[in-house]
Amino acid sequence: MKFSKILGTAAMMGVLGAPLAHAAPDADAVMKTYADIAHAGYSDAVSTAKTLEAAVDNLIDNPSEDALKKARAAWIAARPSYQQTEVFRFGNPIVDDWEGKVNAWPLDEGLIDYVDGDLYGSESEENPAYTANVIANPELKIGSETIDASTIDADLLEKLHELDGVEANVATGYHAIEFLLWGQDLNGTGPGAGNRSWTDYAKGDNCTNDNCDRRGDYLKAATDLLVSDLTWMSEQWADDGDARKNVMQENGATGLTAEITGMGSLSYGELGGERTKLGLLLHDPEESHDCFSDNTHNSHFYDALGIQNVYLGKYTRTDGSVVEGPSLSELVAANNADLDKEIKTKLAASVAAGQAMVDRANNGEHFDQMIAAGNDEGNAAVQKFVDALVDQTKSIEQIVGAIGLEGISFEGSDSLDNPDAVN
Repeated sequence: MKFSKILGTAAMMGVLGAPLAHAAPDADAVMKTYADIAHAGYSDAVSTAKTLEAAVDNLIDNPSEDALKKARAAWIAARPSYQQTEVFRFGNPIVDDWEGKVNAWPLDEGLIDYVDGDLYGSESEENPAYTANVIANPELKIGSETIDASTIDADLLEKLHELDGVEANVATGYHAIEFLLWGQDLNGTGPGAGNRSWTDYAKGDNCTNDNCDRRGDYLKAATDLLVSDLTWMSEQWADDGDARKNVMQENGATGLTAEITGMGSLSYGELGGERTKLGLLLHDPEESHDCFSDNTHNSHFYDALGIQNVYLGKYTRTDGSVVEGPSLSELVAANNADLDKEIKTKLAASVAAGQAMVDRANNGEHFDQMIAAGNDEGNAAVQKFVDALVDQTKSIEQIVGAIGLEGISFEGSDSLDNPDAVN
């Protein structure tokens, strides 16, 4: 079923005050909760990114195996809060236009550093910067352009990001940092993540793979830039921020469209399709979202949890405190109690299916192994997650008519809508 169509035809029943089954929260109250959750989530992402920043500083200043281990752990700990904010993307242009800075994927990592040529290859027709290796080259020649890369700083990284309009030229964000901490995962669909040595950041004669100082400069610049970018987005959801103001327009009606669009598009086209079903169809470990660290199971789980958070109007922060308030669930229930119950059941099912993948990973079988050809049990676990996401999207679609909105469209994916076209 395709969800890229226009949904809904009725007038704004629940929002504009037509008779309801029982009392409903005002749309602006629902949107205040929505914005409060966004602000809390991005603020948590800032906090955990600052912890990562401190661990990266320690690795660069005092390189050791333990320092690298702690930096990796800090990166993994930074992901849950951010992933739970991805539900704010598709319905909010201010987020979607910015998101590529911090979570763009997949990436051609040869732009950044050395790669295994046998696995990665030496060139790409689509990307002239496929093996540019910024860390090894203080001057880059990309086509007819010469780039001064003698100083690796935030300005250079922002210039390189999506260079020549190629989306795979990811120079900033979580996944650039991930690659610099883990290196390539050379294990295919077998066990094991990337295994970069701490000596890639060592000083003097202990340095491996050359340019350890420049590698440290790149890692430092990317991490500092991540903190800066996340801080900016957190500010957009504060009391006087533009993102909050946008969703409060028309007494919250604009925000309801954003919330439902974000839920449906993340659930179906992005998470269900591009990040999960596509990899399963291709049995390709490169289609793992956190492919260097083998952390994809957690990223998928927290994306699904983020969808549930905004529907229920409840988010648990990293410090254990809870942000909650009037919810879309309550608004739907006032119009159609059965639909609300159905959606809550289906959201719980997708979160449970995501948890099942986490459990498999914790027992030693990571996402890239689950999607491997011939792994029938792993494939089935991933497919169950996809099925749950598709199923919940069918119910999310019904919210539009239930509360009287119109003109909402969801992202699609060839992997779900036209799998024969995927190769």
